[in-house]
Amino acid sequence: MREAQQSNINWRAMQNFEIKTHQMGRTYSKPHFFILNKGLNSGKPLDQPCPNCFVITTLSSASRESLFYLCLSLKIGKHFGFYLKGSVIPFICISDARSVIKTALQNNKERQWEQKIEKLKKITAFEENLKLQLKTISNLKIALLRS
Repeated sequence: MREAQQSNINWRAMQNFEIKTHQMGRTYSKPHFFILNKGLNSGKPLDQPCPNCFVITTLSSASRESLFYLCLSLKIGKHFGFYLKGSVIPFICISDARSVIKTALQNNKERQWEQKIEKLKKITAFEENLKLQLKTISNLKIALLRS
């Protein structure tokens, strides 16, 4: 029972986030991550800032991690794509990004979301491993052709 209460508190804490436009050179003391706001990858969560991004700050590291993976799942599921504006360089405005994230938080049930996060972490780790293998194979080809 105590664990369920603690988990419920974390779920509520995850819903308390702040999203702002990132200013280059600014640092943040609270747990945070960035999401791209221009281009076809709008909504993609990032650990490091870039010139065209929003910053999402949270109250705890657990909330940050959950929101990071929520944004990643929204990006993969193309939920941000509906809100892209602009004909030359598509972008998403901050109110639309906030709306997409809040709607997803309201629609996801806590247990189902925790399971999705764990599966997404495993898939992401597997994807990184495959990228490393492909890079190693490419280096092997180069080494073979140079000898």
